[in-house]
Amino acid sequence: MKVISCIREKKDQYKIDQYEYLLKNNATEFNQLSNIVGLIGNGVRLKLIWLIKQEQFCVCDLADILQMSVPAISQHLRKLKDVGIVETLRDKQTIYYSITPAKKIIVNHILDLVSEEIAVTI
Repeated sequence: MKVISCIREKKDQYKIDQYEYLLKNNATEFNQLSNIVGLIGNGVRLKLIWLIKQEQFCVCDLADILQMSVPAISQHLRKLKDVGIVETLRDKQTIYYSITPAKKIIVNHILDLVSEEIAVTI
């Protein structure tokens, strides 16, 4: 087995310290982002986020669009709500889902990548 090593002429300790410091002081943000990316990595949840970004939907509409059961969609939405990606708005007996303002920027960045791959004609 070949051992791969790193050879450098000079160690830049300042740069190493700087990035170690940044990683340590942003550990919470990295963990939150990792959780979000992990959740979005599921195909159903990615589709749900894409749909909800387009407009508010109730669970029944989402279940019909994705041809899944309401309980299955609700379970995915609960996971997205738990990490703050989606929020709910009640109108009488109907609950609508939308992207939270706090997560719109990251959702937009991720969905921009998806949208480049999708030709949408409605």
